[in-house]
Amino acid sequence: MDKVRKKIVLYAMTSIFVLLTVLLAVINGVNFTMAADDADIITQVIADRHGAFEGGGTGTGDYKNKTPYHTQTEDIPPKENEAAGSVEPTNKGQAPKGMGPMGPDSPETNKSVRYFTYVFDDKGEATAVTHNITAVDEEEAALWAKSLLNETTGWTRGTYRYRVYNFKDKTYVTVIDQGRELLPSYRILIISVCGELLGLLASFIVLESISKKLARPLEDADRKQRQFISNVEKEFKLPLTVINANTEIIEKESGCTDYTRSINRQVRRMTSLVKDLRALSVINYESDNITEIDFSEIMTAVLDGSRERFEQKNIKLSMDIEENIKVNGDEERVRRVIRELADNSLLFAKTEARFTLTRDSERITLNQYNDTQLSEGTVDQVFDRFITLENADKLDTAGLGLSFVKDTVKSMGGRVTAKVADGVFMLTIAL
Repeated sequence: MDKVRKKIVLYAMTSIFVLLTVLLAVINGVNFTMAADDADIITQVIADRHGAFEGGGTGTGDYKNKTPYHTQTEDIPPKENEAAGSVEPTNKGQAPKGMGPMGPDSPETNKSVRYFTYVFDDKGEATAVTHNITAVDEEEAALWAKSLLNETTGWTRGTYRYRVYNFKDKTYVTVIDQGRELLPSYRILIISVCGELLGLLASFIVLESISKKLARPLEDADRKQRQFISNVEKEFKLPLTVINANTEIIEKESGCTDYTRSINRQVRRMTSLVKDLRALSVINYESDNITEIDFSEIMTAVLDGSRERFEQKNIKLSMDIEENIKVNGDEERVRRVIRELADNSLLFAKTEARFTLTRDSERITLNQYNDTQLSEGTVDQVFDRFITLENADKLDTAGLGLSFVKDTVKSMGGRVTAKVADGVFMLTIAL
């Protein structure tokens, strides 16, 4: 049951990882969105004041000697019109509502914001409105601002927030440095990632320690199931042997009749059923006989050995098997898988059964095609134990063959599917 415990840990760890990732992604997304909103408030205030906290932004290039904006009366400060991409007048010298004494109007903000603003005329000539940043020289700032003329607002170079706006037929570009303000957000991001990794590690340790307890009920149920099947096999074996022996005696004394043939047929069916149950009870356990086997050779040999039975039922058997395809598996189980597929074709094919085996760069594919009278959508439960197809009610089958195929292929790390299309039953095994 080690596989069960591993699956419990895997599924639980996957769920925890998804939950933590989504939660931390939302937290950090909201955090960075709020940081962007704060930066946009600053750039909006600068836009309302013609590109500068102080001086009014006349576009003359003499930004170092401008007087504070709130002392000027010659212009009405603009407010951005989002629909038209231009600006409209707003109340002069007032910070946005909700900013409080520490908002853009405070002396601390005015002096601490690192930014530059350049204005461009209709010829694309740049003039410095404000250059209150030491990390970028004026020549670089002008080129940088020019590269943003076709934008509106957003992030540039990671930690710089920009806004592009129009006033009096001129285009203004303001860029502010938010590196210091974003530092707490990046710290939270790093802490979140580290916290998630530590949380996953702690979860793995806890799950690994309790996985045995979680899997114990399944182990008990599986043990009881195997014990029950073992008991059934023992209890059925003796009566079936006695019935078979008595039937042989009756046939010797009185000759073979329809009744004895029926008894023999049912004894064979019950014996086969007991063997199938035994095989299914151990199929999920690791085999001690895993070796590299020639899948192509085994498939060819088993199908050639069944060719006479196909001819007796007037079913055409065709094979297209690529040579020298090797797999790792239990040879006896693989042989039985091919026999079960052949038996399935003998039971349900009308006139033709076709088998193909190919290998590409990634996988091995085995296909089985039977012409059939089944309609589409009737094979959903074909791999369930003791489930027979709609035209198998009167056939000598217990509904365990394809279940054995599925379990064996799954134990080899493969996948098996079945469907009916255009009157053809197609079973595909991918390894």
